[in-house]
Amino acid sequence: MATYSAKKGEVNRSWYLIDAENKVLGNLASKIAAILRGKHKPVFTPHVDTGDFVVVINAEKIYLSGNKLKNKLYYRHSGYPGGLKAMSAEEMLKRKPENLIRLAVRGMLPKNKLGRKQIRKLKIYPGMDHPHKAQMPEVLKM
Repeated sequence: MATYSAKKGEVNRSWYLIDAENKVLGNLASKIAAILRGKHKPVFTPHVDTGDFVVVINAEKIYLSGNKLKNKLYYRHSGYPGGLKAMSAEEMLKRKPENLIRLAVRGMLPKNKLGRKQIRKLKIYPGMDHPHKAQMPEVLKM
């Protein structure tokens, strides 16, 4: 008996809606990453994008455990000498809460073309409103 391998055209994609209010960032990110990769499906194939779309609402109400809100730093570099910038998780939560979740999920996906394709299926919004009502996303309880 041969091992089943999903093909690109055979994958059925669903839409899921996740409310991030009072959810711990790491736990939420790991569940989102598994859905984006398709690990919850019986047809999961590591080298094929078998994952589903995920819509995250209330990103501004995410919870970080311990002292991470003050102590955790996110770095970026401009490419010029002395161009290293640091931003705390607390500051990032105020300015762009969707980036906090996106960076956490992105670190849990493959670091190749497949991972870049999978992260595009993640839609994050700071409030309750989202423009994906036409896709009728299924609400996931966590």
